[in-house]
Amino acid sequence: MTFPDILYEDELLLAVDKPCGLPVVAGRGGREATLVGLVRGRFGQGAANVHRLDTEASGIVLFARTKAALDSLSGQFQSKTVRKGHAALVVVLDGARLAGAPAPERDGAGALPAEFSVDLPLGEDDRRPGAMRVVRGRAGRASVTQVRVLEAFGRFALLECRPVTGRTHQVRVHLAAAGAPVLNDGLYGDPDSPLLLSGLKRGYKGRGEERPLISRLALHAGSLGFAHPGSREPMEIASPLPGEFEIALKYLRRFAGGGVRA
Repeated sequence: MTFPDILYEDELLLAVDKPCGLPVVAGRGGREATLVGLVRGRFGQGAANVHRLDTEASGIVLFARTKAALDSLSGQFQSKTVRKGHAALVVVLDGARLAGAPAPERDGAGALPAEFSVDLPLGEDDRRPGAMRVVRGRAGRASVTQVRVLEAFGRFALLECRPVTGRTHQVRVHLAAAGAPVLNDGLYGDPDSPLLLSGLKRGYKGRGEERPLISRLALHAGSLGFAHPGSREPMEIASPLPGEFEIALKYLRRFAGGGVRA
């Protein structure tokens, strides 16, 4: 398997650009290739992932190469001083009530507000192994995601999501609860809402079976800010949007009459 792009490397840490579909660690009984396995195969068994991303998502994953670096970086994640930025292409539902939560107050045009915060506790979904849900009361773990609308395209929108906490599937569950599930999210979204060129372009005359403009989970961890474990200097790691994202956004901007809100 091709080794993912390295975004940053020094003697203490490593940042790699995880592709969608590659798990960070193996699942229960899993023997598939993992990001941790690839990194340790090249950099040695001492390399340890500091955090995780969903298998279906892409973007920055940070590794520590020494025990001291792992302690420093893990402490920053636990103290919530790490700045995480995710790009999400979402389907904006009208008046949705997902995960048992009300949609946020919308502006006069019925679109998502330019900025909002989702503060809903999360826990495991007993009815769906491996999934999460909004859980009220003491059983739920505090979870907060700050959201900003970067571009709006009617039924679709490009969001910047900044998870303050780091729960499993947090961004996906919170966006679904806000009435804006991530595009192509089979767990929390609407699998019957693909992004098709025929749905954007008037007079579309395609040939053969039409394929979605983007077929993967439209969630990408594009930025990570933290203090270097050695120098303590502030660092910012960035990962460009994957090609499918760029293609989808090109057609949305051309045919969906999108407007930049950020």
